[in-house]
Amino acid sequence: MSHRIRVILLFAALALGGFIAAVAATVLLPGRPATVGSGTAAVGGPFQLVDQDGARVTEALLKGKPSLVFFGFTHCPDVCPTALYEISEIFTALGPDADKAQAFFVTVDPERDTPDVMKSYVSSFVPQIRGLTGSPEQMDVVKKEYRVYSRKVPLGDGRDYTMDHTAVIYLMDKTGAFIAPFNLKRPPADAAAELKRYF
Repeated sequence: MSHRIRVILLFAALALGGFIAAVAATVLLPGRPATVGSGTAAVGGPFQLVDQDGARVTEALLKGKPSLVFFGFTHCPDVCPTALYEISEIFTALGPDADKAQAFFVTVDPERDTPDVMKSYVSSFVPQIRGLTGSPEQMDVVKKEYRVYSRKVPLGDGRDYTMDHTAVIYLMDKTGAFIAPFNLKRPPADAAAELKRYF
């Protein structure tokens, strides 16, 4: 190896070492403000859907009362009816304060869950639960905003299907802002007492 090549390699090594040292100093030295995330993903946002009566609704629907928001579908065999039953028990436990809160059942299966189907389905639960649906494109928007996963799963006959989906209850405050996932797995009176905190 010629002397000239050795000198070039030496300078390259020194330059690389200096670059690494500068990066390390930038990242590791104290006194430099660190970039720290809030740790909470943004949940919620603008949407345009229809309710079980066919009326157009937007995210303004969530303002004025604390809300419980649940994504599911009317052909769901167990998780969805159980969740809506448990939500109904909470509103029953609220007694005369029941109308100070609201709940929304948002479909992940708009192909089958028309307003009429949603209306029939939510009629089995307390009147504070409203059904929301829309076009597949509208539902994709709201699912993305609420970070909801859903996937169509064909059944054995190939003609019918079910849906895999996120089964989180979203607690939203009176401004429509996300607070936290809401725990249904406790006595209804305890859950009602928490919901009252946001009246």
